[in-house]
Parts: sequence; C-alpha cells; structure tokens
Amino acid sequence: MPLRYRVVLTDRAWPDANIEREILAGVGAELVEAPNTQESTLIALCADADALITNWAPVTSRVIESATRCRVISRSGIGLDNIAVETATRLKVLVTNVPDYCVAEVADHTLALILACARKIAFYHARTKRGEYRLAEGPPMHRLDRQTLGLVGLGRIARNLVPKARALGLNVVAQTRSMNSGGIDCRMVDFGELLAISDFVSLHLPLTPETQHLFGPHEFERMKPTAYLINTSRGGLVASDALWQALQARQIAGAALDVFSPEPPDLTLPLYCDERVIITPHAAFVSVESIADLRTRVAQQVADVLCGHRPKNVVNLPQNDS
Repeated sequence: MPLRYRVVLTDRAWPDANIEREILAGVGAELVEAPNTQESTLIALCADADALITNWAPVTSRVIESATRCRVISRSGIGLDNIAVETATRLKVLVTNVPDYCVAEVADHTLALILACARKIAFYHARTKRGEYRLAEGPPMHRLDRQTLGLVGLGRIARNLVPKARALGLNVVAQTRSMNSGGIDCRMVDFGELLAISDFVSLHLPLTPETQHLFGPHEFERMKPTAYLINTSRGGLVASDALWQALQARQIAGAALDVFSPEPPDLTLPLYCDERVIITPHAAFVSVESIADLRTRVAQQVADVLCGHRPKNVVNLPQNDS
C-alpha cells in the first residue's frame, strides 16, 4: 500500500518498533522514530506528522502546537502526565491510552512487593549475597494473616489486587475521593483512618496537581511505625525527601518503590541506598504478553483515526464534539 501518512514514535521501552510499523503500514502510514526526546527535536520532527505515539517522552504544548496536521496522540501506557492534554483538546487532537493492558501485572508486582516487605526478602537477599548468613540480623517479622492493606485509590489495578491480597489473609480497606467501592466488596475508610490502621499502604492514583506529593511529612507522621509504603503508580505521588526523613525518624518501617520522580532516579541518594527500601526500575507493567497487547492496541488506535474511525479509549473530547 502506498504511504499516505506519517506517524512519529517519540520513544519506546522495547527493543524495536516492528509491531507498530507493520500495523501502520497496513493503512499506508510510515513510522518515523525520533532520535531523542528533546523538545526541539520533537517540534521539528512532528511538524508534518499525522499522528504521534509516545511512551515516556514529554509531549508538551509546544510540540503539539507545532504538529499542525496531527489528528491523534496515542500513549503507550495508562497515565497521561507526560502529555499536554488540555492543549491537544483545544486543538481538536484526540488523545488515547490503553488503561487496562497491564492490570494483572501491576497488581501482581504490588503483591510481590508487599510479600518482600513482610518477609524481608530484599534484606536477606542483599545480606547473603555479600556473604552474611545470619538470620538474627533481620528485623522482626509478623504473620501476614490479618494484617491490613490500605489501598489509596480503587481503580482497575487496585480492584484486581483485592482478591489476591485477601487470599493471603490480608484485611483490605480502601479510600477514594468519592468513597465509592466500584462495585466490589471492600470496606471504604477515610484517608486518616487508612493511614492509622494500615500495615501496608499501597498507592493506586493518577498523578495530577491535586495528588502531587500526596504523601509528605504529615501523612508519614500518621502511619504506623511498623507500616510500609508501596508505590507502583506514579513517583510524583510521594515527596521523596519526606519519605527519607520519615525513615530516618523511624515513623515507618520501610518502602517499596517501582516509580520515581524523576525517572531514572539518582540511585546514589541515601533513600535508595537504604536497605529498608526496595527498588524496582518501573518494571511492574512488564510481561511479554502485556507489552505485545499494549503495542498492538496503541498502533491500532492510530490506524483507526487515520482511517476515519473513532478509536477506543479516547481520553479527551475535542471542543467541536458534544
């Protein structure tokens, strides 16, 4: 099929773009990969783009305004904090995501981090790897059964996590702004109570101006000194300086983090070197199956728009639609 469209891929977290290229070629679209994610590079490259696919790169207002032919910006992921959605909406550019491609993976990763905290897996692993085989050096461990998991946010991932956590004997409570359980059997509590009663506090929120640094000094003061913070959502939800201060003051027992602000973080900082903190490199979403699903659905959404169809998972509504 002759090439009629130009699609810019700003960045990717996988070895190649073969899936995207094959799907887009089927509708006459050429896929062009950006050599870097600098704003000036993307502005120049997107000037004649019919569509953008982005993973982590900042798709700023200036980038979108330069892409005068662009009809859709498709996020290879769930969150939208790297895209100037308001600008896209003003310019009648559709923005799409894939909100459910890795729900099971992130829920499983969250549960794995909870288990690692509870059973001190990372602590003992690091010690034994450096030649220290001393059980007594570890901090106290408590039976997981009947401990409380507090979910801040109750979207798809958190709802997937609930039955898995209960299967281990955890008591699960949740908090949302609406206090709506979303149709699942989960006790809803207010934010203060969740902090006070939870042995594990797990974050499942989008990053917005309202949730930026939701966890700061005041929130850590309200947590149990034996509690753990788990974050597989967005790094900006947690003020890292406040987390480090809370650990130093022994206001909480530890943390398990898969997301950071910025990414990658400076791993030489004391917070990330502390053996009470478990670190994984934004890996919660990854499986062979989830990545293939994501890439296929993202490319298909772009192809749908180029063919004149409305794609699934439009997250904004251009002002000329009602």
